[in-house]
Amino acid sequence: MNDRCEVGRPVLFLDVDGPLIPFGRRTDGGSPAPPPPGNPPGNPLLGRLDPAVGPRLLTLGCDLVWATTWLDDANEVVAPRIGLPALPVLRWPDPSVDEGPRGLHWKTRHIVDRAGRRPFIWADDEIGAVDRLWVEAQRREPSLLHRVDPGKGLADDDFAVLAEWLRTVGHGGVS
Repeated sequence: MNDRCEVGRPVLFLDVDGPLIPFGRRTDGGSPAPPPPGNPPGNPLLGRLDPAVGPRLLTLGCDLVWATTWLDDANEVVAPRIGLPALPVLRWPDPSVDEGPRGLHWKTRHIVDRAGRRPFIWADDEIGAVDRLWVEAQRREPSLLHRVDPGKGLADDDFAVLAEWLRTVGHGGVS
């Protein structure tokens, strides 16, 4: 995939911590589920990865791109555990003093730039109102900034939202 996407299918920019590895406070006030037995060595949270998520992401009918601080480790550690092939990785430039208005997530500008003129989805657990407003003001092309509950990760209701949005922009596979 080129650094900037000008034409083609929609892009889904995917974060790891929160959407794929659930953690933190759940919206129902409970504690996150403990890692399952047989947790792999290394990062104790890797046992929270759901191997069913990868195939579901592949059926959405969009191009998947890692948008995570895991960078290449997402392909080496996460992708094989959830059944994804190696994906393009969004590289983060050095932080800049002029990253946008207060409250804008540091990833937002880079995701919009990488998407170019293609429709895109950004699935992350740290998306806020300022990100949505900023993207709306910067783009004419369709975009969906979808906040995932970090306590449960990508779930059925998230996949339903993603699949419906992709249908509305004229793309998408089976949900």
